[in-house]
Amino acid sequence: MSKQNIRELTILGLLTAILFLGQVFLAVLPNVEVVSLLIILYTLTCGRKVFLIIYAFVLLEGFCYGFGMWWFSYLYLWSILALAAYIFRENRSLLFWSILSGFFGLAFGALCTLPYLVVGGIGAALAYWTSGLLFDVTHCIGNFIVCLVLFRPLRHLLERLYTGCHTPL
Repeated sequence: MSKQNIRELTILGLLTAILFLGQVFLAVLPNVEVVSLLIILYTLTCGRKVFLIIYAFVLLEGFCYGFGMWWFSYLYLWSILALAAYIFRENRSLLFWSILSGFFGLAFGALCTLPYLVVGGIGAALAYWTSGLLFDVTHCIGNFIVCLVLFRPLRHLLERLYTGCHTPL
């Protein structure tokens, strides 16, 4: 393994740890989180390697909080956001990224219903989704503001950290 690969693997591990710790430390604030912003930024910076970070993060979440129904939705939720960010990776508008992050927060509860739909049917999925609508609205607002404030400085920092060390996936 080359020094370049070791450096990149170390950075990917560090980014995963930052993602996980950001989620843990902000867990006390209802639906205010940096995970959505970091997934977007990691996608823009690391490209397809973001999926290595996402699945390591989801595994850490399972080990920390248990592998409940919510955990299955995390397996695809963050990938959906990463795919959206990857599709629009050429966009340079801060407002666009803030709206995407906010929309993802609003859609989060609806996207989480899949496991409940499979296990309990449409009634369980609708009950789960509607019971969390207020949290989805606060999630939307929180994501929008966090992205609006932190997107540019964190993107600049990540680009400086990651540039020159990555190899194609």
